[in-house]
Amino acid sequence: MALVLWRDTARVIRSQVLTLRTRGYVEAARVAGSSDFKIILRHIAPNILPLSFLYGSIAIGWAILTEASISFLGFGDPDSISWGYMLQDAFASQALAKQAYYWFVPPGICIILVVSAGFFITRGYENILFPKLSR
Repeated sequence: MALVLWRDTARVIRSQVLTLRTRGYVEAARVAGSSDFKIILRHIAPNILPLSFLYGSIAIGWAILTEASISFLGFGDPDSISWGYMLQDAFASQALAKQAYYWFVPPGICIILVVSAGFFITRGYENILFPKLSR
């Protein structure tokens, strides 16, 4: 999953870094004699971190949904317990036709809650760590 998900995040962060390196304050730091490492730590990294947190939270949600989907389709590890495997088992047992909602509602709700919680926690940390963005 990491092989597929990193490309979009890397593309957006790279474009942001390329934009930041042409800003006036970065050029002024370079003219003043700051090293590349100091410019990265003081000027570029603080401006990239909020974007990294946002894309990290999205990637975590996609990873959870992808794993559940793969397990639901039967391509996951059969020895591990997964919400996707639970949903596949409920589907194979025809729980919906038998009106056995307790088979598929809890794993579905858990997937929704974990993905939403990860996103909202990350957004909350972003508001705490970077209050300038909330204005």
